[in-house]
Amino acid sequence: MLKRFVHLAFALTGATLGYTLGPALFAMLRQSPLNFGDVPAPHYIGAVLGALLLYLSAIWLSTNVVQWIKWSEERLVKIPAADILFGALGLIFGLIVAFLIEPPLSKLPIPGISSILPFLVSGLLGYLGFRVGYKKRDELLSIFTVGRQGKEQKKKEPRDIEHKILDTSVIIDGRIFDICRTGFLEGTLVIPSFVLEELQHIADSSDVLKRNRGRRGLDILNKIQKELRMEVLIYEGDFDEVSEVDSKLVKLAKVLSGKVVTNDFNLNKVCELQGVKVLNINDLANAVKPVVLPGEEINVQVIKDGKEHGQGVAYLDDGTMIVIEGGREYIGERIDVLVTSVLQTSAGRMIFAKPKLLERAL
Repeated sequence: MLKRFVHLAFALTGATLGYTLGPALFAMLRQSPLNFGDVPAPHYIGAVLGALLLYLSAIWLSTNVVQWIKWSEERLVKIPAADILFGALGLIFGLIVAFLIEPPLSKLPIPGISSILPFLVSGLLGYLGFRVGYKKRDELLSIFTVGRQGKEQKKKEPRDIEHKILDTSVIIDGRIFDICRTGFLEGTLVIPSFVLEELQHIADSSDVLKRNRGRRGLDILNKIQKELRMEVLIYEGDFDEVSEVDSKLVKLAKVLSGKVVTNDFNLNKVCELQGVKVLNINDLANAVKPVVLPGEEINVQVIKDGKEHGQGVAYLDDGTMIVIEGGREYIGERIDVLVTSVLQTSAGRMIFAKPKLLERAL
């Protein structure tokens, strides 16, 4: 394709030269010893001959010309666009200055110099303009971008909003309100319409316990909307092909690229299997509980017996359950126990211990 363009360019150049110089050339041949005589339509014949001659020469020179064009193209592509732009602007500015001072230079009373000097000045100012624009590109670029940077700072786009999708259990639990109020949860709280429908269904239940839990969830939502400064979004969409609310929550989290906020252990596992990020407030509660290490001594009151024979059960102030081996005989008493192990799960933390009196006896 490039070779054809070169051939065409040579042919057009030859035709132009032949059309311009043809009559003079034929006039010289007519006065020469060859005496060609009068040539009809010398312009057009000259154009045809010029196009033919340069087209034939292009066939011989086209390879070198194409190689030179490709070499120039590779060099130009490697030059940064800013360098070319500001160099060209400097060149244009230099030529404009040369054009403005050309009339007085051409009127200088110096024979020969007055005709050459404008060309020399144009070349010099054009070169200086290009060099100045190229060398000062960074400073010029900073001048052009100062105003735009100020506008960009004013119109700075907010960071990506992260959606926190609340499930039914975490709303009924109520601790989500305190967590949001303290500022530990950021982004937009998303309350799906199908979660609201489930809450309303629970609140209308004939079972007193379920009805109270549903009403508590609706009260928590009202508090979140009225008292928190966080943005709350009621998502009106639904997934008709899915019947389970938990599955709808997982699909919604994928659609919004958000995180599911829950305290449901099973939903927590489903989200992990589906590759959906999940925030379990039980994990948060466990993380802020006092750290109890194996070998540590604590004083507790044994409240009831455990599932296994001889076990007693006690609780810390934060609700953490302590299973005491051989603690059944101390039910109703406060005793010192030694922690033997700690089991941490998303469902909560469980501490295993044994009475310190038993340790001393051993």
